[in-house]
Amino acid sequence: MVKKRIIPKFLVRGGRLVKAIQFFENFREAGNAVSTAKVYDSYGVDEMIFLDIDATPEDRIIDTEIIKRVSEEVFMPFTVGGGVNDLKQIEELLKSGADKVSINSAAIENPKFISQAASRFGDQCIVAAIDYKSSNEGIFVFGQCGKTKTSLDLESWALRMEDAGAGEIMITSIDRDGSMDGYDLDMIENLSNKLEKPLIASSGAGNLKHCHDALDAGASAITISSMFIFTDNSPIKVRTYLSDKGVN
Repeated sequence: MVKKRIIPKFLVRGGRLVKAIQFFENFREAGNAVSTAKVYDSYGVDEMIFLDIDATPEDRIIDTEIIKRVSEEVFMPFTVGGGVNDLKQIEELLKSGADKVSINSAAIENPKFISQAASRFGDQCIVAAIDYKSSNEGIFVFGQCGKTKTSLDLESWALRMEDAGAGEIMITSIDRDGSMDGYDLDMIENLSNKLEKPLIASSGAGNLKHCHDALDAGASAITISSMFIFTDNSPIKVRTYLSDKGVN
């Protein structure tokens, strides 16, 4: 049986960690990237994710110096993302110490980029990140860090990213981001039944039950941000709770 993963997710802005609600509201500082990574490394988390939320709008990639410093201090795999739109950038990020690279807006603009990246570096290095929002008209994919609505349907796009060669699919609900009201269980169950590649569920964790619910719905991994930053729940508590529930 494939083991489920617990992945703290950190948003980077100006070299600092931040957290918001629904991507843009109520920004709060959440610490230093390197020191925070060291803390979570000591907790024994499975992976970490660092996403630079200003990189795409500013037409650059996440600061490689942060990646180098984190890679010198932690010993578990970590994914980085933000502004990645060509193969040389991916190579630079992997050489800086990242284990995986998250790609979002560039895939929307050029779906073949995922195929090219997976072919060059291996699908295990490529995470297709998908931000989405629900409306009366449907559930649509958003680009540019949640600022640009597309006509792409979430389910179809996730399947297309898998076919393109992404090693993992990470879905992030803009509606639930920072809400701590629980993950989008219906979407997790729907996509996990259709995807063959691992599905990472992001946005909504507020308590231990939410974590179990998302994994039970079919997620291969869950990202957690606000719950770790703003409550006394730690990765150790999550791991213990899930173990008691029989989660591998």
